[in-house]
Amino acid sequence: MAIPESQLETWSHQGSITQSSTTYNSIKNVLEASSTAYSGKNFKVFLQGSYGNDTNIYSESDVDIVIRLDDVFQSDLTQLNEDEKAAYQSAFNDATYTYTDFKRDVLLALTSQYGTAVKAGDKAIAIDASGSRRKADVIVAIQFRRYFKFRSSYDSEYVEGICFWNGKGDRIANYPKQHSSNLTGKHQSTSKWLKPMARVFKNMRTRMVDDGLIKAGIAPSYYIEGLLYNVPNDKFTTSFGDCVVNILNWYRQNAVKAELVCANEQYYLLRDGHHTCWNQANCDAFVEAAVTLWNDW
Repeated sequence: MAIPESQLETWSHQGSITQSSTTYNSIKNVLEASSTAYSGKNFKVFLQGSYGNDTNIYSESDVDIVIRLDDVFQSDLTQLNEDEKAAYQSAFNDATYTYTDFKRDVLLALTSQYGTAVKAGDKAIAIDASGSRRKADVIVAIQFRRYFKFRSSYDSEYVEGICFWNGKGDRIANYPKQHSSNLTGKHQSTSKWLKPMARVFKNMRTRMVDDGLIKAGIAPSYYIEGLLYNVPNDKFTTSFGDCVVNILNWYRQNAVKAELVCANEQYYLLRDGHHTCWNQANCDAFVEAAVTLWNDW
């Protein structure tokens, strides 16, 4: 039996908006307070993740926040020739206020406000839920630039993102603004089916974990959104059931898996051993579990 359309329609609904908005604005105010040690620096606070992209579901309570320092940056120069690399090296000086300094000061600001609710994790600073405040993860980042041309600081071309370091010291670069913008564009191109379908598949994931069809953690929301971003627009049709079947069949029968891209269009979606890519075996397992859930409902 197929999953009933009524169930899929329920799963398509967006999760909490008011509590998430209140949580974000409260933490944003703390991060932007004039009393912080970095208040005179050039930085931005913005949302990323499911709430920021309007794809959050009721069981996803985290609010993902980025605070990005723009006075310093790191770069990917692999697309530049040797002359351009030399021009880049001569154009900039090493920063005196570093990422390490910034992360220390952000952690201090959050701890001063929220006390023991704040915990520094491998990638993000977690703030536990309390009362009406939802759990939040704060990514402390600096600007990241992927250069395609560099003749001088006034004559260059690059894609702007963020980067940060995990507990092992590995640099992780990503592009949340492009991810969000491209998802919204795809949502419009699919007659506004994309984001409801992202919520459907996230709720299917929750059910599959509960039923023991997949292990928790193998299908992060970011990658589910990326998978749906690659689905041809004509697979998003006139019912939730048809969309689910079309998407699963497309992945199993027609998708050129090695060519799928993340929604930010800066990385391939399916690559093993990369911080910014989905392990293909996990993606395959997610899709096959979804087929089983559908067939055995």
